[in-house]
Amino acid sequence: MKNQPSGPVLGTRALNRATLDRQLLLRRSSRSAKEAVAHLVGLQAQNVKPPYYALAARLDGFAPEQLSGLMAGREVVRIVTLRSTIHTHTAADALTLRPWVQPARTRELAAFRKGLAGVDLDRLAALARDLVEAEPRTMAGLREALRAEWPDADPQSLAVAARCTLPLVQVTPRGLWGRSGQVALTTAENWLGRPTEPAPAAEATDAADAAGAADGTHTADAADAADGTHTADATDAADGTHAADATDAAVLRYLAAFGPASVRDMQTWAGLTRLGAAFERLRPRLLTFRAETGTELFDLPDAPRPDPATPAPPRFLPEFDNLLLSHADRTRVVRPEHHGRAWRGNQAYRTLLVDGFLAGVWKLTEDALVVETFGPSRGGAAERTAILAEGERMLATLHPGERYDVRFGTVVAQAGR
Repeated sequence: MKNQPSGPVLGTRALNRATLDRQLLLRRSSRSAKEAVAHLVGLQAQNVKPPYYALAARLDGFAPEQLSGLMAGREVVRIVTLRSTIHTHTAADALTLRPWVQPARTRELAAFRKGLAGVDLDRLAALARDLVEAEPRTMAGLREALRAEWPDADPQSLAVAARCTLPLVQVTPRGLWGRSGQVALTTAENWLGRPTEPAPAAEATDAADAAGAADGTHTADAADAADGTHTADATDAADGTHAADATDAAVLRYLAAFGPASVRDMQTWAGLTRLGAAFERLRPRLLTFRAETGTELFDLPDAPRPDPATPAPPRFLPEFDNLLLSHADRTRVVRPEHHGRAWRGNQAYRTLLVDGFLAGVWKLTEDALVVETFGPSRGGAAERTAILAEGERMLATLHPGERYDVRFGTVVAQAGR
């Protein structure tokens, strides 16, 4: 019989406050923008503005030019990593995280096999690398160039194959505040001037602040990395050791930014499977708790676990902030009655936290910040005043000199209206 999880029980509010603290949302941090991006192991960046809104909510003294300058200086980049979605990462993390998530990209590519019949993927990767390193290419341009080589293959599948086999970054001006531009791609190695590499082993990572010490992670579950195709020679054994070391380092960094958490929580965050072995290797170095559901939770011994009664001020977050996407059990930040309220179909909404939990959505119009809360205010007039003040602060940070009203209203149109 499988052993039942042991350890103290952490209630929903205890998990909420611990996660908010590590997400720099319980109080604003004095970290630099680059330090924050590293500590958080990247920022969701499906669109251009979300990383800026994410840092404005978390950092004291943030200005959008800080992140934009890092991007222009190639100290941070936009690249597909966690959950096969675009993230803003430090250069170090881009070079180590992208190899880690390759098993997920390989699985993604499997869905396009029919359109790639007769295509040598190694040759495709080499040709695509030559193309994007000669000059950055749009996906449409890359697709057409590859189609000239394989006219009978599905053009979209060819482009997907290049994206899944190469570490492609979006070059500037894409991602710059107030400028941006169309998506054009080159390899991370070409853009950053150095190769992808394994992350530091867990032994070299300070568990008290894993993200700041490592400033980059790479991990592929050893079983996923092998994928059952390698022979057991000395090179493969070394590769397996590197993969295990990197996975362990990633666990410590994930817990530093999102813990306490379960194995399934981390797998949800990463978009990878079979990470349990890493937690078992690290078990002697970690603390264990139980959620109210009985799920075993792991944590760093020295990580903050604030009093559940600690006040949590309102925060305006972007759409798809990683706070809301990085746990299998999201009840620590989303009450059951509000599940699914942050999006409708393919439309994601910017979110509002009140008392640490998802409590509404917001949008910017030409002249107003419109806030829609879910149901009556729990905190009355004082809560509404705090929401308005936080909204005004966010506007002053990201849109200084622009005139916006801040008001409560409708963000999500009701069906039938």
